[in-house]
Amino acid sequence: MKRILTLFSALTAVMGLSLNASSMTTIKLLQTSDIHGNFFPYNFITRQPSAGSLARVYGAVKEARQRYGDNVILLDNGDILQGQPTVYYYNFVDTVTPHVASRMMNFMRYDAGNVGNHDVETGRKVLERWSRQCDMPVLGANIIDTATGEPAFTPYKVVEHDGVKVAILGLLTPAIPAWLPEVLWKGLRFDDMEATARKWIPIIKERENPDVIVGVFHAGQRGNTLVKYRENPSLEIAERVPGFDVVLMGHDHRRENKKVVNVEGDTVLVMNPANNGVVLTDITMTFKRDDDGRIIDKHIDGELRHMSDYEPDADFMAKFAPDMAVIKEYVDTPIGEFTSSITTRDAYFGPSEFVDLIHELQLGITGADISFAAPLSYDATIDAGPITVSDMFNLYKYENMLYVMELTGQEVKDYLEEAYSLWSKTMTSPSDHLLLFKEEPTQGDESRSTLKNPSYNFDSAAGIIYEVDVRKPKGEKVTIKSMADGKEFDPARTYRVALNSYRGNGGGELLTKGAGIPHDKLTERIVFATDLDLRHYLTDYIKKQGKVNPRKLNQWRFIPEEWTREAAKRDYKILFPR
Repeated sequence: MKRILTLFSALTAVMGLSLNASSMTTIKLLQTSDIHGNFFPYNFITRQPSAGSLARVYGAVKEARQRYGDNVILLDNGDILQGQPTVYYYNFVDTVTPHVASRMMNFMRYDAGNVGNHDVETGRKVLERWSRQCDMPVLGANIIDTATGEPAFTPYKVVEHDGVKVAILGLLTPAIPAWLPEVLWKGLRFDDMEATARKWIPIIKERENPDVIVGVFHAGQRGNTLVKYRENPSLEIAERVPGFDVVLMGHDHRRENKKVVNVEGDTVLVMNPANNGVVLTDITMTFKRDDDGRIIDKHIDGELRHMSDYEPDADFMAKFAPDMAVIKEYVDTPIGEFTSSITTRDAYFGPSEFVDLIHELQLGITGADISFAAPLSYDATIDAGPITVSDMFNLYKYENMLYVMELTGQEVKDYLEEAYSLWSKTMTSPSDHLLLFKEEPTQGDESRSTLKNPSYNFDSAAGIIYEVDVRKPKGEKVTIKSMADGKEFDPARTYRVALNSYRGNGGGELLTKGAGIPHDKLTERIVFATDLDLRHYLTDYIKKQGKVNPRKLNQWRFIPEEWTREAAKRDYKILFPR
């Protein structure tokens, strides 16, 4: 009898565990964001091995599917169509073959993707071709077709696994008009993210009755207003708009994993994997059911998983080996020759061959009086010798177009005052820093996070001779001595100024906050715009020249030099310790 009772107890325990286990459902939610064309474990710009990549991410995805079966949701949060020659080639060179980004996302079986600002920057034709070729829906609830007043992309997607309904709402930062020319997004408008979330949450709840609502926001968490747009309201939405269980962020390339409490006292998980597929957002959602199968409790937690633990997936690499070979051949195409090496490292401390080459090319292409340009890549070098297509992506990182705008001499001066206030500290002694850091840095700090402002807003000028007095406050730093040819510089005269379309549309606020031109008046100042991206024209210019001799124009300087010379040496070691 004791044996029978013991056996009965054991069976009951096993059945109890089985019943208890069957009352629990686990869903995995994985997110990539800001991949920027980093599909392979190889950087086609530097021609070096690359960290992260979709090839490694796919290994983690396969592992999750082996463990959790179909209970895996894979999402992308935008900015996948710009950054590497891989996507540029299929965006603009080979427009007949199905887009490699679409084919890869289909192969990896993404459940949904979101639109990013750099996806819009490729132009509607590219964006819509990519989205049309994807098996997944591409989301964008606040991207409105002005002809219909309805969303131009799918507002939300519902994924259901084991009776658990997960609703996914996609939103994009609305600041597109502050960065991009209308020709790239003509026929669209970008509504405020919070207002759009407040509109769609009740609709989703009523229509779908989901168990979980996920916000996929291509926007950062730090609240800021750019011109009239709230660029990064993700955290504010998580806290202010009830209904979200998870908010997945992107855009600002900053890792985050935390929980916040919204206005109704509910907990919201907020995560951001940063960029390039180096880290994967990995969320575990566990649901407990009652005897009737109804969900009575849920637990959601997440971690940021480093893809360095994964080798590039062999199936992925084999599938897309032909694409990798095509891109390698494309980036190895010769363009011309540089007689000396150039680096952006010098550009923070005075004139540099790197930025001054951009100035010379912009002036040569347009015939403008003055050129504005910044080091778009924080730390880039192009060696002397043969120049190939890959070097052109190093020389000019983004697909900006080239503008010529009409600015008065005073507006030119005020523009530069704004630029150098983002860049240089007001020194009070020779021992001060020359550069404007977030805080007092220490040797060996990660330099990109040390600078207070992004280097792509550190514009200098060519075509004029000027000094920047680091002892003076903003508004008094810049003194323009003359035009580069020695002619008088007149604050009241109108000059033709060459600059990129990001800047010309208000990016960095150097024209609006600095020069004082209202954002809605910027287009009136544009007198010339290229049809294609500036890199295309730079490439053509170098091809025609054949051999290019990069040189410092030496048309501006920091003063007093007895202060700035030593400060530059100290700050260089902080920015570039290796």
